[in-house]
Amino acid sequence: MTELPAAPLDPAGIEPALRPFGSSRTLPAAAYTDPAVLAWERRHLFAGAWTCLGRLDELSEGCNQRAVTAGDVGVLLTFGPQPRAFANVCRHRGHELLGDGETAGRASAVCPYHGWAYRLDGSLATAPHMAGVASFDAAALGLVELPVAVWHGWLLVNAGTSAPPVDEYTGALDGLLAPYRMETLRLGARHIYPVAANWKAIVENYQECYHCPLIHPELCRVSPPTSGDNWTLPGAWVGGSMDLREHAETMSFDGRGAGVWIEGAPRRTILYVALFPNLLISAHPDYVMTHRLTPLAPGHTEIECSWYFPDGIDDPAYAVDFWDLTNRQDWAACESVQRGLSSPHYVPGPLADNEDAVYQWIALVAAAYLDPAGALRRTAASGSPFVSAGSPAP
Repeated sequence: MTELPAAPLDPAGIEPALRPFGSSRTLPAAAYTDPAVLAWERRHLFAGAWTCLGRLDELSEGCNQRAVTAGDVGVLLTFGPQPRAFANVCRHRGHELLGDGETAGRASAVCPYHGWAYRLDGSLATAPHMAGVASFDAAALGLVELPVAVWHGWLLVNAGTSAPPVDEYTGALDGLLAPYRMETLRLGARHIYPVAANWKAIVENYQECYHCPLIHPELCRVSPPTSGDNWTLPGAWVGGSMDLREHAETMSFDGRGAGVWIEGAPRRTILYVALFPNLLISAHPDYVMTHRLTPLAPGHTEIECSWYFPDGIDDPAYAVDFWDLTNRQDWAACESVQRGLSSPHYVPGPLADNEDAVYQWIALVAAAYLDPAGALRRTAASGSPFVSAGSPAP
C-alpha cells in the first residue's frame, strides 16, 4: 500500500496528544484553525475513510444517479439492484458527469462535455467519434469504481479507497446498534445547523458530559451526567452509554415519550457513538438521533441533525424540541471553544479523568495525522490507534 503523506503539522505538536491517558494533551491550535490542515483532512480523513453520505432511501429517491462530494473527492452514485459509487470523472478528459448535488434518472450517465455515456454499472456505453482511434478500448475505459456500503440504512463511501473493509471498520459497533433496527426507522424531523466551530471540536464536545452540569440543566434532570461507561472495542469509532434517571423513560423535558418503543432496544440507557469521521449517533429507547458533519472551513461546520422513529409516533416534538435546545447549548459552547483556539494564547491542555472518550478521539486523530491509513487499520482491529495499549504508533 502506498504510504500516505502526514498532515501539515509539526510532529512535536502532535506528540503530546499520543501520550498515555492522564499525561496527554489536546491537539495544537493549527489542527482547528489552519486551512491547510482541513484540506489534508478532507483528502485523507474524509475521502480516505468510510464517510457517511446520508440515508440510502433519501439519496436514491426519485433518481438513479446522484453526484455528491466525500471530503474533497467528487463521487457519482448510481442506484440499480445495489447502490454503486464511482469517481465523478469522465474517462475522456475529466469532466464531471453531474454537478455536485445534481441528480438524473437516465439509463446512462452522460458526460455533458463530449457525450461519453456510462451504464449504471460504470461500463462505457458510447463514445462519439472514437471508432477510428486505433488504441481505443471501451472495455478499459469504464468509470473508476469506489467502495460503497449500506450500513444500518446509511450509505458509506470510501472515496480514497485506503480504509479497511467496512465490516472491520465498523467493528463491534454493529452489534451495539443492531437492537435499534435503524434501517426500519422513519425520518421524523431534521434540522440543519451552521456552527462556527471546527468539526473535531464538535465531536470532542459530543464525547463528554463533563460540561453537562454547567450548560445542560434540562439534560441533567433526566440523565445523570456522571453515569454510564465508554468502550474501547474494535472499530474506527468512539463512544459509550449514559443512564436515564429513575423517573425518566427517554430523553425529553419531562422524561416522558410517546409510548412507542423500538422493540428490542435497551430501555434504561442511551448510546452516544461517533463513527469516524462524520457520523454521530445517539440511540434512545424510542428514537435515534444522528448528526452528520460536513466541514466547510476550519472554523465552520454544517451539521445535519435527524431524528428517526418507529412507526406509530405522529408528533416527534417531545424529542426534537428537547434536543434542539440541547444542540444549541452545545453549539454555543463549541463556538466559544473555537474562538479560544484562535487566540494567540491558547496552549493545549490536559484532559480530566472522565474525558477518556475525548482522549480516544483525539488520539485517533493525532495518530492519523502521522499515518492516516495505518491509524485507521489499527483502530479497526483493536479500537485503539496505538500498536499496543499505552504504546503510541511511531
